[in-house]
Amino acid sequence: MAVKIIDFKGVSKEYGSNLILNDVNLSVEEGDIFGIIGPSGSGKSTLLSVMVGFLDPDEGQVVFYSPVSGKGFDLHSNLSLLRKKIGFTPQHLSFYPKLTVKENLLHFGRMYHIPEKVLKENAKSLLKFTGLWEYRNHLGEQLSGGMQKRLDISCSLVHKPKILVLDEPTVDLDPLLRRDLMRLIKEVNRQGVTIIMASHDHENVELLCNKVAIVHKKHVYAYGSVDEIKRKFGRDGGQVRLHTGQHHEKVLSVVGGVPLSAAVDHGTHLTLKTNDLSRTLQGLLNMSKQHHLPFTHVELKSPTLRSVFENVINEK
Repeated sequence: MAVKIIDFKGVSKEYGSNLILNDVNLSVEEGDIFGIIGPSGSGKSTLLSVMVGFLDPDEGQVVFYSPVSGKGFDLHSNLSLLRKKIGFTPQHLSFYPKLTVKENLLHFGRMYHIPEKVLKENAKSLLKFTGLWEYRNHLGEQLSGGMQKRLDISCSLVHKPKILVLDEPTVDLDPLLRRDLMRLIKEVNRQGVTIIMASHDHENVELLCNKVAIVHKKHVYAYGSVDEIKRKFGRDGGQVRLHTGQHHEKVLSVVGGVPLSAAVDHGTHLTLKTNDLSRTLQGLLNMSKQHHLPFTHVELKSPTLRSVFENVINEK
């Protein structure tokens, strides 16, 4: 049975007279990989800063629950105690570039008053886990971009937190480095760490996260499992990839009679975008029978998290 680990209860935050978050309510359960998506300026980074205790809410509270006793603790009343349970990796690199990889981990570990012997053991096992052990004597500034991200995450994990909060972990990484970092995050989660990440990378959020929250216009507009969000806001839409074979030109001339939102001609096949997948499929069947057009292959693609996100943003 899933155990709640974080609760946002009616949290609001202002900067001066500018309201950034308004009456935010959401829950994170132990073991989640929880993705937070939203347009730039929607309040994602502020939400994370409140979650890790960098900012106090102006209204409401953030409650952390003990996974053992289930007892709830207000974050901002118990900050010194609860900070040890949280690791935070900000969007911009936060390690010291003139320190070595190992020196960075030891420095951040000492901030949590970890005994030196335990700290050195933690650092060694963590650097091996993140693939940085052979680079332990390299300066932080000498590492590649992907290695620097790994170092940042390592510094956030050196005190063995139960929760890891990541702000845009894949920003500025190429697709291969992004994939490698996603694998690392998944492996950290398998080790018993609850992950919360804000990201514009909707594709990897969909692949990696079991829960997602959409932040828009100061509110958490919706949150739940990825499938729940897609069912609720997907409008039964999607894509049909239609392989047309030798009948390509004929299909092009008659496909306009099928209910579509867009059609893209790729020369050997068509990508048909629709807001009503069932009506589009029925229309294609009718077209096939009426014009005697056998289709060689049809592929269906359900709504993506990105398309659902765009539906929400465009509606609100």
